[in-house]
Amino acid sequence: MRKILVVVSLVGFLATSCVSNKKYNELAEKHKQTEDLLNTATMKLNVCLKDYESLQHQVTSLKNQNDLLKENNQQLISNVGNLTTLTQKGAENLEKSLESLREKDLTIRNLRDAVTRRDSINLALVQSLKGAVGNLDDQDIEIKVEKGVVFVNISDKLLFSSGSYAVTSRAKEVLGKVAAVVKNKPDFEFMVEGHTDNVPFRANSSVKDNWDLSVLRATAVVRILQNDFGVTPSRMTAAGRSEYVPVTSNATKEGKAQNRRTRIVVLPKLDQFYNMIEEGIKDPAINK
Repeated sequence: MRKILVVVSLVGFLATSCVSNKKYNELAEKHKQTEDLLNTATMKLNVCLKDYESLQHQVTSLKNQNDLLKENNQQLISNVGNLTTLTQKGAENLEKSLESLREKDLTIRNLRDAVTRRDSINLALVQSLKGAVGNLDDQDIEIKVEKGVVFVNISDKLLFSSGSYAVTSRAKEVLGKVAAVVKNKPDFEFMVEGHTDNVPFRANSSVKDNWDLSVLRATAVVRILQNDFGVTPSRMTAAGRSEYVPVTSNATKEGKAQNRRTRIVVLPKLDQFYNMIEEGIKDPAINK
């Protein structure tokens, strides 16, 4: 009996042990599966954490870029405002420059017109003088326009004897013809200039040097024009230039002869010239 009980107990124990191993194996298998799942989840979590960290960096970078873009945008808005202001000022300055150019252009056209009128008057004066004087030797008298001024050059041998300031009778005839022309041109003034060569003058009681001689010859011509031909003295100026404004070299006899001369410079009165400018300003043809 006791043997039977031991056997039964042994069979029961074995039966019970077999069931526990099976469950254990099942639990072990589930545990292994859980561990695998946990490892897989851990790996995925680590990947997600790295992605999250990378995304955080990107978010920070994008935020910084956004802040920079906002700052640049604000600067651009400010610059646009400044450019608008500069553009307005530039337009105003441009308009002022254009207005200044228009005024200068008008002034230039007025001056050009006045110069044209002056040149026309000078040309007419030259023609009148040449017609009045007649056909004289070019070496004795020359009438020309130079730099807007009419010059009448009369040689020394026609006007004076050597070393003298007494006007010859032939010269008085020529001066009378010149006076007839200039008397009909009341808007002109003229200056009589005496010139010598560079040969030193032998001083005497009345003439000390070439300065004296050139001045005395100029005043002698002025007196003839005033006293003999009635030219208004206020329109005349007498000047001595001595040897210091030669027309050519004094190295030759011919050169010295050319430099010994009396020059009558005829020019419009300054107020008359300004009147021509004012007339040009009023001229409709100029102000188109």
